[in-house]
Amino acid sequence: MGRTPTISRERLLDLAEALVRDGGGSALTIGALAQAAGISKGGVQYSFSSKDAIVRGLIDRWTAQFDALLGDVSADDPLDFVNRYIAATRTSQEALDAKMAGLMVSYLEDPANLQETRDWYRGIFARISGTSPEAQAARVAFLAVEGLFLMRINGIDKDGSWGSLLDDVEATLRRLTA
Repeated sequence: MGRTPTISRERLLDLAEALVRDGGGSALTIGALAQAAGISKGGVQYSFSSKDAIVRGLIDRWTAQFDALLGDVSADDPLDFVNRYIAATRTSQEALDAKMAGLMVSYLEDPANLQETRDWYRGIFARISGTSPEAQAARVAFLAVEGLFLMRINGIDKDGSWGSLLDDVEATLRRLTA
């Protein structure tokens, strides 16, 4: 019978997230995670074979959290979808700072990860497709929110303007669809 694990994958991900939040993506190493967890590097590698596996675990967790915030949205209503997307973005961005987002961007350097992300976006665009004015407005609002996300990675939110910029997107969407 083996030893009882002293730390879980979820706890390691919590600690990995703290390392990135405090020191950026470069602070996340197997050694640093092991030290933060109070276990050996081998103990970390039991759960995550590499730094890439840790990053993948973080991305999977963030994606699942975002999807839970998004909720179950009807595939036939692009406006409902984009309104929920804006709300989920607003909520998730409170927890996801620029250092975390930077780590997500570095994740895309792997072609397989990039393909998975492209597929995710294709799924989003399928949900907001169509030629109606509402579908067009939903796509523009979605693109604006994604642009804000990228700008936030580059530090646009240092003055706390993130929320008001999302407010602008929502107000413009309401005007376009009134």
